[in-house]
Amino acid sequence: MIPLTDIRAAAAALGDAIQRTPLLTAAGLGALADVELRMKAELFQKTGSFKARGALNKVLSLGEAERARGLITVSAGNHAQAVAWAAARVGVPALVVMPRDAPAPKLAAVAGYGAEVILHDDRATLFDRLFAESERTGATFVHPFDDPVVLAGAGTTGLEIMEDSPDADVVVVPVGGGGLLGGVTSAVKAIAPACRIVAVELSEGPGLAPALAAGEPVPAPRPPGTVADGMTPPFVGALPLSIAREAVDDIVGVSEDEILAAMGLLMTRSKLFVEGSGAAATAAVLAGRVGAAPGARVVAIVSGGNCEAAAAARALDTTTTTA
Repeated sequence: MIPLTDIRAAAAALGDAIQRTPLLTAAGLGALADVELRMKAELFQKTGSFKARGALNKVLSLGEAERARGLITVSAGNHAQAVAWAAARVGVPALVVMPRDAPAPKLAAVAGYGAEVILHDDRATLFDRLFAESERTGATFVHPFDDPVVLAGAGTTGLEIMEDSPDADVVVVPVGGGGLLGGVTSAVKAIAPACRIVAVELSEGPGLAPALAAGEPVPAPRPPGTVADGMTPPFVGALPLSIAREAVDDIVGVSEDEILAAMGLLMTRSKLFVEGSGAAATAAVLAGRVGAAPGARVVAIVSGGNCEAAAAARALDTTTTTA
């Protein structure tokens, strides 16, 4: 677990460089699942996702010599944007290895923040390319999801949830590499041990449940054409995995269709332009998978809003008349 003192220190270090995102009520959507639903709106965070918290916390923790070498990372989009933004904020160069099929808006945003982008064809070997480029350049690696300093930054999301909703019964967290899950779980369980943590991953491409079964990180499949690209890293990190083993109460899966339906409802009812991975926690709530009692106070983390127009159109096409 990430110590609560580290998470509080991250909150102090980040200060007003990041947004304190709102905890929105969603009575209409909650009624569909017979719960009192609240949504932690991280799509309003700097760079459009929670990733800015961990990336900046890591960059601020680096010494002068580490920063002088520049930064390097690997990401399909949201962490790439966050590192590029954090690097620009402190005035150091950043190099980002991204899959060639990463969403175009995310590629453009990374370049827009001033980072150099290296496109790589094979997602399965992204980390191999990252390590090769790191050795070539000597740049300092900012891991997207398996670094305690990054997780402490992500944990400030959970700290804010507990400050704004100390009576929460369940907190629902989407899982990709596990950085958000590890940080939020550490914060929430330290403050409210009885609050349940439910991890949500893709039914068609799970990484956390198989890794827990194996006792170590395992390769995670990537569903072709998924709208939830933020939930498709090659594996779940070892540190988030250990935190999940210790403190996560349940792991559930959501389908592509359920994510699209949740995206459509969030767009039409809540007016939130959310990406697929950002809608996954809400999708699990609406599907009745989080094990919440009727009337329970449930917080779903809306983790990002960097949505492609084509994905938004797909989501709106699936929205039923209940929207």
